[in-house]
Amino acid sequence: MIRGIGLALVSIALTHATAWAQTSPLATDKDGRIRTQLSARNALTVSAEIAARVASLPLREGEAFRAGQILVGFDCSLYQNQQRKAEASVEAATAVLQSNQRMAELNSIGKFEVEQSQAKLKEAQAEAASAKLLVGRCGIAAPFAGRVVKRQVAAHQYVSPGNPLLDIVETGQLELQMIVPSKWLSWLKPGSSFTVEVEELGKSYPAKVQRLGAQIDPVSQTLPVYGVMDGSQPGLLPGMSGWAVFPPRQ
Repeated sequence: MIRGIGLALVSIALTHATAWAQTSPLATDKDGRIRTQLSARNALTVSAEIAARVASLPLREGEAFRAGQILVGFDCSLYQNQQRKAEASVEAATAVLQSNQRMAELNSIGKFEVEQSQAKLKEAQAEAASAKLLVGRCGIAAPFAGRVVKRQVAAHQYVSPGNPLLDIVETGQLELQMIVPSKWLSWLKPGSSFTVEVEELGKSYPAKVQRLGAQIDPVSQTLPVYGVMDGSQPGLLPGMSGWAVFPPRQ
């Protein structure tokens, strides 16, 4: 059974959010609305950890997957044979050690020979553990429920460690990113409610502030703010944009 995550994941969600916050100008309209963008909480590039041929790549761009589902399967015949060979070496080394221990009890061999056979067994066990680890990387399981953004390889293609395979995004609760004037800190707090007008859908959704940025831009006197949608909102996708509307302040 294919087990293990086998991922070399490069998380880009935090990097994307930081870059967006640093480069996006303060965008407001005449009604005081703030420009905002939706992003996935996790966006990852799944990479290979072993050198092998891609045996299965069942999902295409846009298709959904559940947490733990196998995203990529490799042809691991070679690694499985190496594991069986390593396990056989452990059995042989165990038999030699047991035989030497009995012979030592009869004073037929010395302590040195027993210690040598013990070392050989430890070496064989280490090789078997390494072989098992490689076989465990023959299938890449999804770390969360999400969707495939882009396939970077094809089935039957040979890949090397570090080669990117799939770009995936989490489809759970989406985050909202916006830049607000730093003077808003006098009233804007985590938990503050607001409404998001999503341009692509022409609809409004409830949201709330989740956290505030760690630093004010001294030049523009602005601060990045991050929010989340209230509840499950099917139909929303990362990359959508719109306007954040905060209630009038008394």
